[in-house]
Amino acid sequence: MYAICIRWTGSVALALVVLGFAAGQRLLAVDTRVRIGDRDLPAVAVGGPMAALVEADWIDQDEAFRAAAGQAAEPPAITASGVATWQDAAGGCDGVKTGGWGFHTASNETDPWWQVDLGRCYPLDRIVVYNRTDGSTAPRTRHLQILTAEDATNPAFVERYRHSGEPFYGAREQQPLVVDLSGRGVTARVVRVAVPGRCSFALDEIEVYAQDQPEVNVALGKPADQKSAGTASRVKPGAKPWGAPVAESLGLQPFSFEHLGAVLHRGQQLIERLRRFGGEPPRLPALTEQLRQLESRYSDMTRAGQVPEDRRRELYFAARRVLRQIAFCHPLLDFDQLLFIKRHDPGGLYHMVHQFYGFGARPGGGLYVLCDPFSDQPKLVDLLQESVVQHGRLAGRVLEPGSFLSPDLSFDGQSILFAYTEGRGEGIEWSPRASYHLFRVGADGSGLSQLTDGPWNEFDPCWLPNGRIAFISERRGGYLRCGGSAPPYDSPTYTLHAMAADGSDLVCLSFHETQEWQPSVDHHGMLVYTRWDYVDRDTNVAHHIWNCYPDGRDPRSYHGNYPTQRESRPWMEMDIRAVPGSHKYVATAAAHHGHAYGSLVLIDYRPLDDGAMSQIERITPDVPFPESEGGKALIRSRMVYGTAWPLSEDDFLCVYDRHAANRGIYWIDRFGNRELVYRDPEISCLSPIPLRPRPCPPTIPDRTGFAVETEAAAPAGPAQGMIAVANVYDADFRWPEQTEITALRVIQVLPKTTPPVDQPRIGAATETNARAVLGTVPVESDGSAYFEAPAGKLIYFQALDRRGLAVQSMRSGTYVHPGETLSCQGCHEPKHRPPAREGVPLALQRPPSPIQPEADGSNPFNYPRLVQGVWDRHCVECHRERGAIALSGSPGGKHGWTQSYENLAAKYGFYFTVSNGSIHRGVHGGSRTIAGSFGARAAPLLPYLEPGHYGVRLADDEFRRVTLWLDCNSEFYGAYHDIQAQARGAVVRPQLD
Repeated sequence: MYAICIRWTGSVALALVVLGFAAGQRLLAVDTRVRIGDRDLPAVAVGGPMAALVEADWIDQDEAFRAAAGQAAEPPAITASGVATWQDAAGGCDGVKTGGWGFHTASNETDPWWQVDLGRCYPLDRIVVYNRTDGSTAPRTRHLQILTAEDATNPAFVERYRHSGEPFYGAREQQPLVVDLSGRGVTARVVRVAVPGRCSFALDEIEVYAQDQPEVNVALGKPADQKSAGTASRVKPGAKPWGAPVAESLGLQPFSFEHLGAVLHRGQQLIERLRRFGGEPPRLPALTEQLRQLESRYSDMTRAGQVPEDRRRELYFAARRVLRQIAFCHPLLDFDQLLFIKRHDPGGLYHMVHQFYGFGARPGGGLYVLCDPFSDQPKLVDLLQESVVQHGRLAGRVLEPGSFLSPDLSFDGQSILFAYTEGRGEGIEWSPRASYHLFRVGADGSGLSQLTDGPWNEFDPCWLPNGRIAFISERRGGYLRCGGSAPPYDSPTYTLHAMAADGSDLVCLSFHETQEWQPSVDHHGMLVYTRWDYVDRDTNVAHHIWNCYPDGRDPRSYHGNYPTQRESRPWMEMDIRAVPGSHKYVATAAAHHGHAYGSLVLIDYRPLDDGAMSQIERITPDVPFPESEGGKALIRSRMVYGTAWPLSEDDFLCVYDRHAANRGIYWIDRFGNRELVYRDPEISCLSPIPLRPRPCPPTIPDRTGFAVETEAAAPAGPAQGMIAVANVYDADFRWPEQTEITALRVIQVLPKTTPPVDQPRIGAATETNARAVLGTVPVESDGSAYFEAPAGKLIYFQALDRRGLAVQSMRSGTYVHPGETLSCQGCHEPKHRPPAREGVPLALQRPPSPIQPEADGSNPFNYPRLVQGVWDRHCVECHRERGAIALSGSPGGKHGWTQSYENLAAKYGFYFTVSNGSIHRGVHGGSRTIAGSFGARAAPLLPYLEPGHYGVRLADDEFRRVTLWLDCNSEFYGAYHDIQAQARGAVVRPQLD
């Protein structure tokens, strides 16, 4: 029922497996039917093609072993001048065939060429050239030439083929150019393809096959180069500079004794590990004997010395088969159905945020179940093949082609949630047809229902123990502060929300002002998720694990939010899940400027966070952390692993592709074992989940007034919560000597309401937040505070001394829900010890304090209203007489600022700048605030406010106004709109808070 045409992709041996379905479409041919739940569903037997793919993967692992054994220094990073020729040329031999261009020289290049270094001389069997065929481009290469050379250093090329002048085609048409060299005695190390004359030269893929192994593409993943690079050239994953050593030239043979020994050793280790699971699996004794026999053959072979490659290959394959059977004896692989999705990597801007906008989705894929996944005869079920949407805007339709994302299985194993977009938008579009929406379906494919709709992207659904659903949505509102400029389109923020199981009672759980991702439930019933947190700091330092209650209360970070430097640990952590039987979490160490793939890690809260790797263990050390290890140029080549489903601290299901191109589903362990479970050669797999019930974490009661079922308990009047601080001095930093904190200032961070970056420029700092000072609350003599706070507002706190100067400030945010009481042990409290005090704090022995407003001009924040009057009364005239800097409130500054702001803020104010890399900007950077060394206390302006500066004497209210401005990042605007009115001092309230 299937046909196989193997395409060996060098490092990743993919197979063009025709299973009765076309790429990106539903299954068309059915071999059998299988039972899932209460239904018999059509299935396709995939055992035959999978056997070929598994062997291809073993060959790929051997090539990876050889490459690692002789690994050269990493390629240099991309330079500011553009893409290097070898970086783009790698796309011509990377195994990815789309019908577009794999490489592209400069436009209208003279006599353009592309070439590949095979690493050693091969007797050639054939060369296969896949043309670029999009946009009627195939005729460009109708005069293609193929040349070869035996030396890579000083190549003397000989023409081997010249095309007839008729267009040839490629992957889309399944009509590549095949040049037969089998009977011509051609031996070559370098293969060059060229076009004489002027040509915008671009091809999809070039494959080279040798006579001794005519099924193996010896060009794949090898160093390549081309004559020039142009505007269409791109840095390709896995690119190797021309002249880099290749496995063939390093002296390590295919299926080497070294690799054979490593495989056999891992097999023995795995047997010992499986025996510790409480009883030996029934098949293990026989497999143990088989492994012993292979070890004996291996010993004989090593004593013999030189052994032909075919014998080494045969023994390697035999060892891999036994190792695979041992692995699939694992007691943790005791399920017979595996849920997953198929999905193309999205288009659009290459960024952690933009990968989840529906208009960037590439149609294709679906929701699948692999039955008997660890047998020799797995069967594939398209779970939605016979399903029609029953409810919602798409009622009566099937979900195709579209794109799928982020499935989740209920704890009882009966219901599946997933996100889907029709993907029918035209260009950049936020609309129902171009956004992700949430769907629910039974585990047997029945009862398909649409749960959400609208011009918002909604994805990453997560079943909660109480039966509700947490998910990510753009409904909160606001835009990315550093987005909207490259390319110029809107970048809405998305955060945690929740709803009932039928899609009703939708509420916002998180009022954070930037993105959040991928909630899951840990063993305690708490939500864990990824949050991007960059209030008053570097845009690229903090997108790591956060925790909160299932109703959104008490968001906290216990790991990764305050690095000492960005490069000292994962740049980002995605797809976080609790590990069964452990206190640890598994996550993907990913990039900011990439997608949710990379290297796998374990996160352990128990050690103290040193701002680096103290809480991190590498699971897959074969892949460095994208972006933090190697910079932007190597991100794509390191997007290798993803969506890990933990089985234990040592065993995981995940998706993987060494070339970050076509990811399959694998079982891996922490000891170097990796076995392919399933791969579709035409489209990546994602999110493997065992299709079975699993333990349900405890249900934590809802204590907010948001959900319908709790509205009766909500207090009347404006929604609010309470905040309690046991002791502000109980901190993990040292307070300045003789510090006395008398109040907390409560500041609201306002979501950005204009898409383009720095439009408007809020103040001297780039990409900063608009904010509003809600006011102050008292701190008791024992350091405690207890106060009311408005619900649903992102707020942060500053600790004030008796003069009203901020001594410490958060560079993050929190919020309360209606009826919530949020408690803090201290200011940046130690997370690994209990409170340092006994007894009831003084503040908790009285009613909560209401917030007392600050001066006019602080809420809404407005520099002309807050500060300009002080300059007018004390400074403007004197400065004019003395020819000093102008401090008038007249317009004339850049960004619509006034003259005084232009002259004071950047040079005499204090601000934390917000940009990529600002962590390294000295006093304007860092990760955390240094107590006593920021704001008014650190501003060069402060001494000018004292009598020593020409007898200046400010009233207490005036001094408070200026120092409040300095403590609030020396901002100018307090809203993102109507900046002309704000510059005049008019009251302009935020459009979204």
